[in-house]
Amino acid sequence: MELHLTLQGRGDLVRQIHRQLRDAILEGRLAPGERLPPTRELAARLSVARNTVAVAYEWLSAEGLLSGRAGAGSFVEQPPGASRPARVRSAAGAPLVPRPQWRHLEAPLDRGPAPPYDFDAGVPDARLFPYDAWRRHVARQLRASALRGGDADPAGLPRLRAALAHHVALARGVRAAAEDVLVTSGAQGALDLIGRVLLEPGARVAVEEPGYPPARRLFESLGARIAPVPVDAQGLRVDALPEDARLVYVTPSHQFPLGMPLSHARRVALLAWAERRNAVLVEDDYDSEFRFGGRPLESLQGADRTGRVLYVGSLSKVMLPSLRLGFLVAPASLQPALRAASALGVGHCPLPEQAALARFIEDGLLARHVRRMRRAYAARHARILAALQGDFGEWLEPVASETGLHLTAHLRAGGVAREADIVRRALEAGVRVGRLSALCAAKVPAAGLVLGYGAIALPRLDEGLRRLRAACAAAAVSRHPARPARGPRR
Repeated sequence: MELHLTLQGRGDLVRQIHRQLRDAILEGRLAPGERLPPTRELAARLSVARNTVAVAYEWLSAEGLLSGRAGAGSFVEQPPGASRPARVRSAAGAPLVPRPQWRHLEAPLDRGPAPPYDFDAGVPDARLFPYDAWRRHVARQLRASALRGGDADPAGLPRLRAALAHHVALARGVRAAAEDVLVTSGAQGALDLIGRVLLEPGARVAVEEPGYPPARRLFESLGARIAPVPVDAQGLRVDALPEDARLVYVTPSHQFPLGMPLSHARRVALLAWAERRNAVLVEDDYDSEFRFGGRPLESLQGADRTGRVLYVGSLSKVMLPSLRLGFLVAPASLQPALRAASALGVGHCPLPEQAALARFIEDGLLARHVRRMRRAYAARHARILAALQGDFGEWLEPVASETGLHLTAHLRAGGVAREADIVRRALEAGVRVGRLSALCAAKVPAAGLVLGYGAIALPRLDEGLRRLRAACAAAAVSRHPARPARGPRR
């Protein structure tokens, strides 16, 4: 191991080494079972005599903090009668504080292992991913010849940008050439670039209500003033947009989380509004590849003729979330600033993955994978929708949707309190579902359930839905307990 020790002067070197090693063990920086460097090696590194280090080790052994094993070395021991020490952290009482907008913004917590019946929204089925094909493509890019060179273009590999431009032009009607595409670290990376380049502190940003919390929180963290705008059966209400909005974040193909598309009339109105107000429209096309019925919908960017729509795409829902690959289609006027912002921030995404993805798209493997996923998700979508309309009709009212990886249903009665009760009871029964209220910014949020079907296979749906129905029934009974029978009058 690399062990950092600092010696001052030439006096009492044994005691200095002993004290620093002892502190490292007691503070948890050296954990029980870790092997210390051989005395000869550490002595050479510290420019001291080997015997100096050997004596320090002997003192630690006498204190029960170190043990020697013949032919193996010296190992850290748990002090007798002491609990395992916690790792030492940075100074807790430091006077440093974040900017005000960060005081109530927190990173999402790790929710632990998935329950047996996981209806988490926005999670693709990793079991359907073509790992062997992807592994071959990545392996080709890990050869020395492919890894030569310095930093790449912060906008991404030209080959991948060309492949993405061709893919979204065919699949989504996006008007883009390779020069219009920037490769990002997921959709969130694209939104971060947009915010840093376009938003002044205090700028008004309009978001859908309910909507996608990570986007709302990101813009808020950049100092924007957030304006939640209601949606109805036709999508975002353009008539409710604040006049001073500088940017509008919208999910027109599949409103998140309710699921309806933005109607044609609303699209026309939104584009006209943006032109009048000199505003920017950010189109998040997060899972439009999975459409199960109805006519194909043109992207908002494809209908834009004034260059006001920035198109954000993600491969996390199509491939694997862990790949963290997304992209942004932006007009030429913004490209220099976006590239500079990318270079000054996280920089380009890993080059081997970029090159592998370019070949994956060119070989038709992405399109083939999407077709396979679409068939699997269509069957799950139909099964859940039928259950919501039938077995759950007493408690839930599903929102019509023909796209994506989840379905949303409003609670017919009971509000947020019953929503929380259902979710808690379901989780106790091994079923995880999302809360609609958690996706709202309003003081009086809508109540309902969000059921994703990417993380749960078709054969497990029926049992998961049966357990969820039992949770709904139990929550309803708990809100309206049966009245005890009255005894005879005396």
